[in-house]
Amino acid sequence: MKGRMFVVFLLLISSAAAQLGASSLIRRVRVRLALENGICDASVDVALVGHNGPVGQSVTNDRCEVDFFNVPEGDYHVKVSGGSFVNADSGSINMTAAGQNEFEIQVKSRNEPDRNFGWPASAFVSASDLGVPGRARKELDKASELADKQQLAQAVQKLNKAISIYPTYALAYNNLGVMYARLGDSVREREALQKAISLNDHFALPYVNLGRMNMAAGDFPAAETALDKAFTLDPADPMTLILLSYSQFMDRHFDGAIATSQRAHAVGKPHAFVHRVAARAFEQQKQGAAAIAELEVFLKEEPAGPRADAARKELEVVKAVLPVNQSRDQPPH
Repeated sequence: MKGRMFVVFLLLISSAAAQLGASSLIRRVRVRLALENGICDASVDVALVGHNGPVGQSVTNDRCEVDFFNVPEGDYHVKVSGGSFVNADSGSINMTAAGQNEFEIQVKSRNEPDRNFGWPASAFVSASDLGVPGRARKELDKASELADKQQLAQAVQKLNKAISIYPTYALAYNNLGVMYARLGDSVREREALQKAISLNDHFALPYVNLGRMNMAAGDFPAAETALDKAFTLDPADPMTLILLSYSQFMDRHFDGAIATSQRAHAVGKPHAFVHRVAARAFEQQKQGAAAIAELEVFLKEEPAGPRADAARKELEVVKAVLPVNQSRDQPPH
């Protein structure tokens, strides 16, 4: 089943107006992309468009945020494009200086799976699942079909039926956590994933999903812990390593992010994103030569597209502002 990733963005509007005699101006409009899988794509274009055209356009930063300043009150669309996401439009939003509003939109990824049944996070099958009765397996398969049709509530019912038939069905609890995530019920999501782990703590997949849940919530230390555990259980899964490297970077564990990025690239099909993570980590350490090398490898592996354009701009900045004559402890991979 082809996976999907859903992206939620929050639009936060400050209530303070600009001081230049403009009570009709909104001092700051902040757009934040909150991604379910936690990975911020720093090459996403965000535009604020009014009746007469765009009033501002920018690219998301490392925390997936964009700020627009001194925005006149009125009706706007927020348009998201580029990066690895399908283009999206928020629809008409009325913005006022006196208001403090939050808006959400979902955007599908072009090529990344979400926390779905098809997520290839682990080659391991829970030992408790080896003796699953056929009736329980059928209910789980029906839940997968319903989820593929976006019939999430019905999928939850089928998963609960599978669990009622086989109460130690760790995979069913993992998939139940996925369904609750897609329904926006983070409390039940966490409960289901933790139950899957309690049934078999050598099952990597619920640790990966728990890590992604923590990443989406901005709790990168917790995400790092869960993903590190998943890696110990399934060290051959590159996507677990990609998520772990990003969590380490966001948690400012730059040496770990670099090492994990290299490991991710070595164990599976090359994934250009890890070079962006490693480059950012080297930049934070003021290692210009290493950052340049990682960005150049990224561009060899992904030479075209919005992310490549952003990487070229980043490469120009690194060459201009960071020293490049020191030796590197970490060779590019």
